[in-house]
Amino acid sequence: MVRGKYHPAPPSSSSTRQSATLILPPAAHMDLLSLFGFAATSLMLLCYALEDRSVWFILGFAAACALSGVYAFLQGAWPLGLVEIVFTVVALRRFAVRLKTA
Repeated sequence: MVRGKYHPAPPSSSSTRQSATLILPPAAHMDLLSLFGFAATSLMLLCYALEDRSVWFILGFAAACALSGVYAFLQGAWPLGLVEIVFTVVALRRFAVRLKTA
């Protein structure tokens, strides 16, 4: 069976009408929780890469760490959630120090 192609459904005994079904690989399916985690970690990476440009990217990094922690707890990976909370606190402290000196 070729994945990603349309294949007619096997005929059923109750109906003579055939329908086509789309068969996708498992990686093509993404639920809302996975999409949320992808967005949170992507935002975290972006803000981390840009934090030398503005002090506000440090605050964005802290917010993205908090979102990533929420994702980790919702997913059931509570050790990662705890690490993300620590990252959030450290980033908020760095934001306060940089804001004071700026």
